[in-house]
Amino acid sequence: MLGDTGRKRETTPGVQIRISRLRLYGTRGRAMSRVLIIGAGGVGRVTAHKCARLPELFSDIWLASRTRSKCDQIAAEIGGNRISTAEVDADSVTELVALIRRIAPRLVINLALPYQDLSIMEACLATGVDYLDTANYEPPELAKFEYKWQWAYQERFQAAGIMALLGSGFDPGVTNVFTAYALKHHFDRIDTLDILDCNAGDHGYPFATNFNPEINIREVTANGRYYQEGAWIETQPMEISRLFDFPEIGPRRIYLLYHEELESLARHIPGMRHMRFWMTFGESYLKHLEVIRNLGLDRIEPIEFQGQRIVPLQFLKALLPEPATLGSRTVGKTNIGCLIKGEKGGRPVSRYIYNVCDHQACYRETNAQAISYTTGVPAMIGAKLMLEGCWKRAGVWNMEQFDPDPFMADLNRYGLPWQDITSNVDIP
Repeated sequence: MLGDTGRKRETTPGVQIRISRLRLYGTRGRAMSRVLIIGAGGVGRVTAHKCARLPELFSDIWLASRTRSKCDQIAAEIGGNRISTAEVDADSVTELVALIRRIAPRLVINLALPYQDLSIMEACLATGVDYLDTANYEPPELAKFEYKWQWAYQERFQAAGIMALLGSGFDPGVTNVFTAYALKHHFDRIDTLDILDCNAGDHGYPFATNFNPEINIREVTANGRYYQEGAWIETQPMEISRLFDFPEIGPRRIYLLYHEELESLARHIPGMRHMRFWMTFGESYLKHLEVIRNLGLDRIEPIEFQGQRIVPLQFLKALLPEPATLGSRTVGKTNIGCLIKGEKGGRPVSRYIYNVCDHQACYRETNAQAISYTTGVPAMIGAKLMLEGCWKRAGVWNMEQFDPDPFMADLNRYGLPWQDITSNVDIP
């Protein structure tokens, strides 16, 4: 990890961490708005850009990753000496604790891989620092994501007097808040929820993923699942599809998947009877995905190859375009929203609450495409509300457990304006 000439070196017993541009407000004191962002992919880039534009709140920003050169590139893009950078292995609780103690942030914003959620939560517990992430934990050896591992930290975070905000991205994240907002303002009871994620962007490659290929392929090749009358119904991958006419985009084929916000919404929104998650895919993506599955390149179990053990999906990831490089060439829009049906005052109500993002507009602002933008902006907003004390409660919480109004106002203020319309569309 060491060896950069001209860089300040920090040594902590048992771990060595590289750190650049040290700007402390007193080495042992804690700056009122110092944050540590872990992860320098597309989402980390967007979150760092957005935080840097609010110096009255995020006055001191650190960006850390296993590859510090990625952090340095983002810091150079932002300029103004706004970002300090460090190198850290997010799998190592020891390294994380050493870094957190060294820079003393008020909040750790976890934008690393879902595999690393628990190690970062452990480090936050050890240092007494608040925590935020955008996706729930997933074991490296098991293609299954659910909240049970993180919800199990509730009592420990409460006892430590610190907060963990889970899933402060778009889906999960904004979709949870859309649902809570609808319940607060439009419904006495929500009966059905369909979360719709449409990416109508085109990057020009025959096959590429808009976020980490390993996570993306694990997610879409897993069995689908939806919630019906208190039970979970499992489906085969891509087994169920429908057509949906998206505002500003048009008709697109949507496929039923399982997504983690369904689990938390089923737990926290009373009376919910029916919930599904849908996502769009282009024909080229589906064709290549079928070949990848047929060849076994989506496998996560190690195999022997020329005397070495490799994971086929990780090898495939190394061959695919880096998602962070897609921004300049991606054109088109996204539409992500919640189609919600229920009752108000004894009368049926149906609403579609959604956001539309333009890939090139996002790239001009943050050097990232809309998939990263729609996750990175909510991460900043969630952090903002925690630092302001607007959303602040010791323990482990999901987005829908807080007042949605301040978050919805900040979506409009910071780049993700939303529409809230009456909709009579049904998805059979």
